[in-house]
Amino acid sequence: MKMTQTQQDKDTVDINLTPQELQILSELDSRQYGFLQLNNPEHAAKKVLVVKAIQYLERMLSQAHQQLKNESDSPEKGINIDPKTYCKLGHFNILIEDYPKAMSAYQKFRSLRADHWRDTNYLYGLGLVYFHFNSFNWAIKAFQQLLYIDPVFCRANEVHLRLGLIFKVTGELESSLKHFQLTLIDSAPCSLSQHEIRFHIAHLYEVSNRIKTAKEQYEQLLLEKQLPPLVRADIYRQLGWMHHCVESLGERNQRELQAIQYLQQAIEADHKSGQSLYLLGRCYASIGKVHEAFLAYRNSVDKTEGNADTWCSIGVLYQQQNQPMDALQAYICAVQLDKNHSAAWTNLGILYETSNQPRDGLACYVNAARGSASKNHGKAVHPNLLQRTKFLQQQLEGAPTPTSFNKPRLLPSIEDAWNLPITAEMNSRQQQMQQRGAAGQGVFPRGPGFVEGPSQTKRFKVEVPVEGGVAGPRPPLPSFYLTSQQLQMLQYLQQNQNSLTPQQQQLLLQLQNHYRMMQQHQQQLRLQQQQQQQQQQMIRAGQPFSPRPQGPFPIGGTALPQQQQQNFPRAAVPQTSSAQIPQQQQQQQQQQPYTNMSCPPALSSPSGVSDQELQALLSQKDIAASLAEDLLKQFAQEGELDLEQPQPVVGPSATLPPTQPATTNLVHNPPSNIRIAKEPTPVLAIGGPMGRSSSPRNRGGLKGRGYSKIMEDASDTEEEKFQCNSSDSNSSSSQLKEANINMSAREVLDSCRGAVGFQGLRHFHILSVSMPPPQPAEPPAIRLTREQLLPPTPSVYLESKKDAFSIQLQEFCLKHPIAVVRGMASALKMDLGLFSTKTLVEANADHPVEVRTQLQQPPDENWDPTLSRRGWACISHRSITTVAKYAQYQASTFQESLKEEHDKMTSGGHPVGGHRLDSDSDSKDSIGTSNRVGLGLKKGRGKHGYKTIKFGTNVDLSDERKWRAQLQELMKLPAFARVVSASNMLTHVGHVILGMNTVQLYMKVPGSRTPGHQENNNFCSININIGPGDCEWFGVPDAYWGAIHNLCEKNNISFSHGSWWPMMEDLLEANIPVYKFLQRPGDVVWVNSGCIHWVQAIGWCNNIAWNVGPITGRQYQLAIDRYEWNKLQSFKSIVPMIHLSWNLARNIKVSDSKLFELLRNTLMKTLRHTQLITQFVRSKGVQVRFHGRGKNEASHYCGQCEDEVFNMLFIKEQEKKHVVHCLHCSRRHSPNLEGFVCLEEYHLEDLIETYDAFVLHPLNPQIQQPPTPVPSTSATSLLSC
Repeated sequence: MKMTQTQQDKDTVDINLTPQELQILSELDSRQYGFLQLNNPEHAAKKVLVVKAIQYLERMLSQAHQQLKNESDSPEKGINIDPKTYCKLGHFNILIEDYPKAMSAYQKFRSLRADHWRDTNYLYGLGLVYFHFNSFNWAIKAFQQLLYIDPVFCRANEVHLRLGLIFKVTGELESSLKHFQLTLIDSAPCSLSQHEIRFHIAHLYEVSNRIKTAKEQYEQLLLEKQLPPLVRADIYRQLGWMHHCVESLGERNQRELQAIQYLQQAIEADHKSGQSLYLLGRCYASIGKVHEAFLAYRNSVDKTEGNADTWCSIGVLYQQQNQPMDALQAYICAVQLDKNHSAAWTNLGILYETSNQPRDGLACYVNAARGSASKNHGKAVHPNLLQRTKFLQQQLEGAPTPTSFNKPRLLPSIEDAWNLPITAEMNSRQQQMQQRGAAGQGVFPRGPGFVEGPSQTKRFKVEVPVEGGVAGPRPPLPSFYLTSQQLQMLQYLQQNQNSLTPQQQQLLLQLQNHYRMMQQHQQQLRLQQQQQQQQQQMIRAGQPFSPRPQGPFPIGGTALPQQQQQNFPRAAVPQTSSAQIPQQQQQQQQQQPYTNMSCPPALSSPSGVSDQELQALLSQKDIAASLAEDLLKQFAQEGELDLEQPQPVVGPSATLPPTQPATTNLVHNPPSNIRIAKEPTPVLAIGGPMGRSSSPRNRGGLKGRGYSKIMEDASDTEEEKFQCNSSDSNSSSSQLKEANINMSAREVLDSCRGAVGFQGLRHFHILSVSMPPPQPAEPPAIRLTREQLLPPTPSVYLESKKDAFSIQLQEFCLKHPIAVVRGMASALKMDLGLFSTKTLVEANADHPVEVRTQLQQPPDENWDPTLSRRGWACISHRSITTVAKYAQYQASTFQESLKEEHDKMTSGGHPVGGHRLDSDSDSKDSIGTSNRVGLGLKKGRGKHGYKTIKFGTNVDLSDERKWRAQLQELMKLPAFARVVSASNMLTHVGHVILGMNTVQLYMKVPGSRTPGHQENNNFCSININIGPGDCEWFGVPDAYWGAIHNLCEKNNISFSHGSWWPMMEDLLEANIPVYKFLQRPGDVVWVNSGCIHWVQAIGWCNNIAWNVGPITGRQYQLAIDRYEWNKLQSFKSIVPMIHLSWNLARNIKVSDSKLFELLRNTLMKTLRHTQLITQFVRSKGVQVRFHGRGKNEASHYCGQCEDEVFNMLFIKEQEKKHVVHCLHCSRRHSPNLEGFVCLEEYHLEDLIETYDAFVLHPLNPQIQQPPTPVPSTSATSLLSC
């Protein structure tokens, strides 16, 4: 049975669309998102139209599905459902903010359309939906693909804005800054104002510890006349907190007065901001104005509801005022609001210690370490906290178990404190507020007030919301509820029952009776809350998904989920935003840390707590809050992003729970609000049956009145529409002529004739335009055995200079992913002593050395700084020193190690395994058990953890005046391994690239780590161990880089930007082979193109390294692939591949056909691109001036997007300091290039001549010579050597 056209029309007769409506619908897509507010009353009619169109398309799909079902008995027939139907449905659904349906439609379009990546509107809509669901990894991928396909997409500024926000939240501050700056220069309409974007940029400078720049940016913003009040308030708040924290801004008293003044101005600009009040309280507390601090905190609690930081600071004030019970209750409030609040747990531990309750203190310290680890994700826990925890553990191991006959406790235990009336009430109110929020009432829960007690002047009551959201006085507690003093009395009486007087026994019975009644009442409350919660869940289960309206994105003061604070490392200066204050900075004065005490302070000073003791465990100043989260919550309030929204659930009938209301407080679940998707978001049901991909046997498609008009795709420019229309036709006359490598230069230029406007310039890629955007390579599908997963490392031993210069050695190295060449230094009689620490100090003692402070641990382990779990993150901190100073450190660590070993021997002990500590160059002592002895490490974590070490890296040896003797010695190497050689591609760059075509030196102590990486642009590298110690290497073939990329993503680490140390078990489980071997003094390690590798020093040694580029097709292909991948990732390629390609064409003759084709393709595309730019620039009336190139002049990169700019440089004519722009960034400033001048580096005739002269040369017939002996190779793993 077939469905006729008449039947289809009859079924859709109730949906009538006029030609005007069809025209409107054809112009709607994801690009209107955020600008067309369909939920606003003025657009109600258009929203009705969009809903009608959705119903129309869903009905068409339903009819197609029914027809498909009716014809299922005829396998030869099929139906063609245009995949654009689903894409259009996705656009319509995202405009009405039905995100689950939009996701479903986009995913269906993706499954039906193989070249879905060509549709930029689809990529934009998909990225917006992922962004809404907090699937940041997937949002990044969609947005990056969009910018790669079309860098001048009409909503590119919105894409850069969201990427800037995402990277700010995830802690990639440089990437965030880059995207915010690209948003700022774009003249297209944007969701955020220029002032708000500039504020984000200033805040990024602040959290990056560039205080001077941040202060200048803030002050420049304050001079703006049209600055919105909320932005002005945020700026004053940031300036106030900077003056409070940053010592470099002046003398302390002056800074505090200035900070208070700024914060008062912030409150005047935004009197509803509780955050400014909280900071004002912190400033008052720091100068001893306790009463003013309490008043500020009280007002802050009224405004910011349940802020854990505020309660922690209140606890600090109470603790300083020697009111331990009040401090206890405040800290308990803080940790109940945020169970991972490290500062509150730490302060609570100090409080218990000073009250002579070390067991409770230890429990709090453990919770503090866990909270810090869970939030900071690998960031080091403060060493004083670890030291104190271990000290208490040791003290309590031999202590007797406490009994009721021991000395009575001053404070309730941590278990009892958790259930105190005030904290039980807080728990109750938290649950009630969560239920109300889930039900859509949008009521903020407020923190509890203080229990009334003797010190009335220091306490205040807090009003709480009642039903309906109207604030009122907190209802009184029942009369049988015990006060804090009564609870203390009850505990005291229970602990001293045997010695009570009759009156005390009677009082005990009375208090016990009241306590039981209080517990019964609390239990009844909990049962009622559970029942209400179940009812709310039942109600929510029956509610449809209801997205919130969307609007502009103002900046306001909201609470930052504290999980994100770890993303803003600050080595010395704490900062905060208008969002939330770092928990680790809750104390007001920061004094000297704990020293090694013989007993806890609780045992020596139980009566009170000193400022030094109070601040010692939290003297760190290394966290800053993210204002990105502030804005992300604003997105949530306006319908853009829902921080509380769970990710879609897998399943055919899965539905998303209703979104939380805009006013839901994020503090309840601060660690888990932001989720990074690990798997693709699944396809959800769209409300109508889905079709299947088209069958080639039947080209018939969906038909219906107006269907083809709705499916028309409106392009963002007439030129793009012209291209789209022409691509659907069979005529090629309307398109640019195709060019190929067989054309002459003139033919390539002729193919550019007829270009209309910006045609052909929307994107420029060296790879084929028919290929999808670059993506991580799929690893080989072959399942490897255990032996294949740990293959023997290719190695060769050289006996003579002839072996070193043989062609077989080069072929051997190029054939393997990684190889070890032994004996080269002795065979070539190289004096490696020129690179020893002693010689370096004598030559240039003040030469700078970059230092990385790392955690020393065995090579096959990688622990987080808390030593609580293993992971991939390889943490290090950067600083600068000199060669002489590092040499002193290197020598001192060696002497300390010798002394420790001597002490062990003289005391009658023996090192584990019986190996000597100072035998790092001895292969027997550089692996296995003796390896760890040389490091002073044991298998596992060790009771006292690992110590920190300093790794001297990136010592630049490029200056021939300083290092002439060293560089001259390296000229003894064979040509393929030299720093400068005609057979090295990098020599043909024509200018210095530090660390690549120059030598770098590494100065190491045992445990120094070079994290996992591929070399820049996949070039090869040479590494020579100077000695005297060994290094252990790990290498993975380049075919598996995609698999390692995925593992990095799984561990929330960037493959390109992050610092990671792979776990061997993860690699083996993922079927990734690993070469593992030792590099002894004098050994040369050859790292082939694309090989992933990581290195750890086993002993004290120096290494030298540089990159080389064999002139082969494989090397060039891998370099170009990485060049394009870097462009996709918005990552600067430090090797200018286009500039290098033209220099290679000028300098060498190529006989390798693959290399010739690849190079010729790059030349052809760049020549064509240059001609198109020239035509476009002249059509806009922009002057083209010849600029030329100086000798050894560096290649040019765009000052905004950091893409390589070849030949055609754009600069602003009126700029004092000329910054090079690419064409796209120039048009972001001005679409018609007003104010820009175009500079030409090469005459067009020169490029034509170079292009035509670059031809494939035949191989020269080789003269027959006696065979050269092949160097001996080892077929066994170097681990056994």
